[in-house]
Formats: sequence, structure tokens, C-alpha cells
Amino acid sequence: MAHEELHLNLRNLTLTDYGQLKNLMDIVYNDIGGAWPQATIEGLISQFPEGQICIEDSGELIAVALTVMVSYDRFSNPHTYDDLILSNEKIWHNAKGDSLYGLDVFIHPEYRGYRLGRRLYEARKELCRSMNLRAILAGGRIPNYHKFAEQLSPTEYIEQVSRKEIYDPILTFQLSNDFQVTRLMHKYLPEDEKSLGHATLLDWNNILYTPPELVVRSRKTQVRLGAVQWQMREFTSVEEVLKQVEYFVDALSDYKSDFALFPEFFNAPLMGLTDQVDQTRAIRFLAGFTEQFRDAMSEMAVSYNINIITGSMPLLEDERVYNVAYLCHRDGRVEMQRKIHVTPHERRDWVIEGGTDFQVFDTDAGRVAIMICYDIEFPELGRIAADQSVDIIFVPFWTDTKNSYLRVRHCAQARAIENECYVAITGSVGNLPKVENLDVQYAQSSVFSPSDFAFPHDAVMAETTPNTEMMLFSDLDLEKLKLVRNEGAVTNLKNRRPDVYAAITERYPDK
Repeated sequence: MAHEELHLNLRNLTLTDYGQLKNLMDIVYNDIGGAWPQATIEGLISQFPEGQICIEDSGELIAVALTVMVSYDRFSNPHTYDDLILSNEKIWHNAKGDSLYGLDVFIHPEYRGYRLGRRLYEARKELCRSMNLRAILAGGRIPNYHKFAEQLSPTEYIEQVSRKEIYDPILTFQLSNDFQVTRLMHKYLPEDEKSLGHATLLDWNNILYTPPELVVRSRKTQVRLGAVQWQMREFTSVEEVLKQVEYFVDALSDYKSDFALFPEFFNAPLMGLTDQVDQTRAIRFLAGFTEQFRDAMSEMAVSYNINIITGSMPLLEDERVYNVAYLCHRDGRVEMQRKIHVTPHERRDWVIEGGTDFQVFDTDAGRVAIMICYDIEFPELGRIAADQSVDIIFVPFWTDTKNSYLRVRHCAQARAIENECYVAITGSVGNLPKVENLDVQYAQSSVFSPSDFAFPHDAVMAETTPNTEMMLFSDLDLEKLKLVRNEGAVTNLKNRRPDVYAAITERYPDK
């Protein structure tokens, strides 16, 4: 059949299709009994019309997928084909089930090679997602096993098929469509002589599934992120800075943002109110306002219904200075993240020390982490966050020159790609002639995504004009992260090789 002669149409089966369906099943299953009775097919269509999918070519039925709903807990355990066929030859269908069960997929021999099976499987997956079902299960025949039965056990045969050392027309196809073999089932279909009665239990998990009891209290999946590219300017009081902060929080809230992100050391102009000769005293002077800023911004988070990442500020604790960011939840909770990696400048001029704890925070709009400026240049933290299913990494930064900024930018993009998450960076702009060590700023705030088809071609969700005070907005789809992590063109997290990394580390322990 030449492809230019095809006129394909994917649709649901109807009661009038049985004649064509019978002919097709008789051709495909001439070795195991041929077509199912008309009453059986009509029962399937009547009970679950959405699950009976077919492809026709110019009105002729050429491919079919038959499906029912089942309980995952029941059919993810060993069962036989007879568990699905009732005594009156009706198919078991549980309208309250939480999963699909793939009864059959069959294609006219003359149309093989056009990947029609893949089309049917994609339609089944879309049905599973649209109905918010947990998984697709299937009992898969292994029709080439009889050729190897004297040399290989069923388990060994399955392993070699999975390694593509042996081709099996059904199992190879199932594995190529993201199904996983979860167990071997014996006496599944005793009359299947080619499989010697054996079958695989296959499972495709719907990563977007939300259990019904969690739907009401589930987190948002469509998130609006707002960031402030902050203009450094001379201030005469804490109240004056907070007035400017509130202006931006109010504006971001008006645009229904779920998050407001401020830069690192955004309140540093207040150091201009003290003696600049001794920098260690100046930073401790600034730390004296941190509690006031934290409390005020937490109150704004509640009042304006927006989660605020406060940028960073110095914290004096037990006579030691840390660089800290606060996450002010809109429900009133406040959490803190200390900067782990302090720069040589911070250590030398301000005697700032690095924190020792890092965590991912649960919010009502996803799981987030905060990496303050230099922290984003260390991939270990990003990987730790990814292991805890982070959705968004927030990076408040301060950089003085473009090359310094580009280190932050390029590393942030790398973290987004390698950890399959969103990364938002924001900094400050302008000049502070009266504040030593913070007199020049360079920033272009941005939001980065993984690099795959579901995201912008350059993996940049949004970015500001360089060195201009402004707000940035970006709408993030957290569901896309689930898809790219499981079904992306590449799957960085799934394809890691910790076994190899561990072996290399053991081989070179002192390197």
C-alpha cells in the first residue's frame, strides 16, 4: 500500500463496525480462534465507547485498540485472560476503576510499517490522561518465545528482548512505547502456543494522575512568577526602602503573581547611612534591619496574597554574619535559606560565613529552592534539589560586571537543563557611589526552562532589558516538567549513572 494512497481517520468504534472488525480479527488471529462474538464487541462499545478506538482507511477498518477500565490494585497483580472474560463472553469492565486495561491492539498485515500501533497507543495514553486515570495495564503475549524456549527461560527471553538482542513483535513494540514489564505471568492464555501460555504484565504510569481525594487540595500547576529588577538608589530610612518594596509587591499582586522575587542585598543602600571605613561594621549595621524587613515582607505576603522571596540580607547570629533569603508564604509561614557558598569578596570584606543546610520548600504553587547568587554556580546543589522534585529554583543575585553576571546566567541555564526545572534569576541595577564594594551593578533578570519541544526554542521563558529597573512576569506550567522528565527528547534525570559515578569516585578517592 503506497503511502500517498492512504486516507487515514482515527475514531471510536461504533456498533455498525462489527462486520469489518470480525474480518480483521479473523485475519490477524487465525491461529488463536479469530474474532470475538458480536455480543462481546457490542458490550464493550456500549459500556465504554471512549475506550474502543480504531483507524480506517477510506472507510475500511484497518487497526483497532480495545480497552476496558479496571482496578489497578487488582490487575497489577498476577491474573489470566479468563479473569477479563466473564462466563457469558462479556468483557470485565469496572466503570469505577482507576486504570485502563489494554485488551488488544491488532492491525491489518498489509498496513504494518505505518506505525498505526503507535497512533493507537498515543490515543490510549491521551484517554488515560484526560480521564485522570492512574495507569494503563496490559497482558502482553511473547509470540516469538517458542523459537527460543529450549535455550532460554521466559525471564531470560524477556531480558534479551529488552536489550534488543531478540526481536519480539509484541514485547518489542510495548517497550518502545514506554511500557515497563512488571512481572511474568504463567498460563495467561493457555491456547497461545507461540508464547507457550506465558505473558508479560506491562504498566504505563500516568505521571499527571491526581488521586481523587487530593484534587481539592492539590497544588497549582499553572504558576505566574514575578521578579523585580531593582534600581539601587540612595535611601534615608528603612521605611523608605520598604515603601518601594511594597510598591512592587502591590504591582506584582495586581497581575495575579504567585511569587515575587527580589535581588540579593537589595537593601544595601542603607549601608550608606553609616561609616564606610570599616566594612565589617557596615555589614553588621545592615544586619540590624533584617528582622524588620523579614517581618514587614511577611506581612505583605499575607496582605497581598503572594509568596515573596525576599532577596537576601545579612543575618547576625551568635556574632557570625550569614547571607540569608527568606521565603514568606502567603499563609503567614516564613522559612529561611542561608547562602552556602560565599564569594571571596564576602569572606574577605564582610567576614560572611557559609550556611550548612539546604532544602526544598513546599509552597501552594510548587516545590521551590533558593540559591543565592554564587550558589547557582555549583551543580551539586541543583542536583540535591532535583532529587527532592524541585519545580522552581529562585536565584537572587548581585553582580557588578557583565562577565560576573554571565557566570550566574549560564550556570542558571545549565541547572534548568540538567535538572529539568525552571530557574528564575533577578538582580539589581544602577550605582551606589556612597556604598563601598557595592558601587556598580549589572543585571538582566531572566527565567529559564528545560531545553525541549514543550518550551521556548532558546529555553528562555522571559527576560528583562539589561540595566533598567522593571518587573518581569513569566507563566510556568509545572505539568510540562513532569512530561519532560518522563517523556522528553532526552531525560537527564532518568539517564544519570550513579553506579558509574560511585565507581569512579572509589577509583580516585584522593582526586
